[in-house]
Amino acid sequence: MRIDLHTHSAVSDGTESPADLLAAAVAAGLDVVALTDHDTTDGWDVVRAARPAGLTVVPGMELSCRWFPAQGAPISVHLLAYLFDPAAPELAAERARLRAERLTRGERIVAALVADGHAVSWDGIVERSAGGVVGRPHVARALVEAGVVGSVDEAFAGPLHHTSPYYVAKADTDVLDGIALVRAAGGVPVFAHGLARSRGRVVGDEALAAMADGGLLGLEVDHPDHAPADRAHLRGLAADLGLLVTGSSDYHGTNKRTPIAACTTGPDQYERLVAAGTGSVPFAD
Repeated sequence: MRIDLHTHSAVSDGTESPADLLAAAVAAGLDVVALTDHDTTDGWDVVRAARPAGLTVVPGMELSCRWFPAQGAPISVHLLAYLFDPAAPELAAERARLRAERLTRGERIVAALVADGHAVSWDGIVERSAGGVVGRPHVARALVEAGVVGSVDEAFAGPLHHTSPYYVAKADTDVLDGIALVRAAGGVPVFAHGLARSRGRVVGDEALAAMADGGLLGLEVDHPDHAPADRAHLRGLAADLGLLVTGSSDYHGTNKRTPIAACTTGPDQYERLVAAGTGSVPFAD
């Protein structure tokens, strides 16, 4: 079995519709794919209806979180959540809050860019999102179309970088609270790309141990942004903490260069994940 447990559609910051994402999964020879759009489950019903025979779809989400160390500034982290009940009220309320945060943040970033003479339009960016979750990639594509930068990658390395004067932080969920919310909704929380150092500061082993104590069930180990040594370290840490191990592409369509199925999850680990989820089930034949 070929299993990719981390992909994004145009419902958040990918470039393909959920149906086209499933077509890409089939073309790549996947047997199982998870839809994990940022802070939303809006694509779930679409992929359930559009799922081609023979492809299993795992309903999921990527939750925007923060780790708060004992000293120093908070660290931005992401939590993958699988097989939870989308109607669970506390998690649904947190999703709605995070979506509102994304809108406010995006509008502030665009206002600052416009004030400095950059030809981007907030209304156009919202329209581009097609009613989905607005994120920095939508702003990045607008900057490319306006000729401000040459690529999405250049936008994230420049005006949208966390050191840029245009950058605006958002009030993300405390990751320990996020883990508790996902578990209470019957879901399986897996820490996403924990040692992706190119994205900024990363958490240490003590933080991951604290998350495991708080109910974390897995680590995303095989990820395109993880160096081989970091993958080996995370794999050993997962074994020490009794956590399942996943592998994923973190596919975003043309917003990133990584192809779908670039990294995959072992069937035994996938079985552990499915057995742990009680809030919903994979969409399958």
